[in-house]
Amino acid sequence: MMSKEIQTSFIAEIKVKIRQAQYEALKVVNVHLINLYWEIGKSISEKQSESWGKAIVPTLSKELQKEFPGISGFSTTNLWLMAQFYSEYKMVENLQPLVGEISWTKHIVILNKCKDNLERHITTTKTDRKQLFVLNC
Repeated sequence: MMSKEIQTSFIAEIKVKIRQAQYEALKVVNVHLINLYWEIGKSISEKQSESWGKAIVPTLSKELQKEFPGISGFSTTNLWLMAQFYSEYKMVENLQPLVGEISWTKHIVILNKCKDNLERHITTTKTDRKQLFVLNC
């Protein structure tokens, strides 16, 4: 028969493995989500440079929300943030590998608080990827 301490230790080890797997899965999902937002931002920016006008973004937002109900992130405001995200980072090669390592929410804060690419780079590289942070921009 197994002792209570051995059983408790075994259960604790399994819980740690589950939490680690959940965290690793979230990291992978985050990278794909950030890449998706990058591509959407790129597409919007390209259409803007083709003189499509601003009306396409609210239309796109409505269509995406209708097509993907229950999935947040496709508001007009967020789509404009995706375009800003792409526009601000597209020419900064040393930032591009880092952008998938932090959450979209943190990117929004960085874009709003840091006014130039050097500040963004420093803040992005200093950001603890597991916890919330306070910006000093």
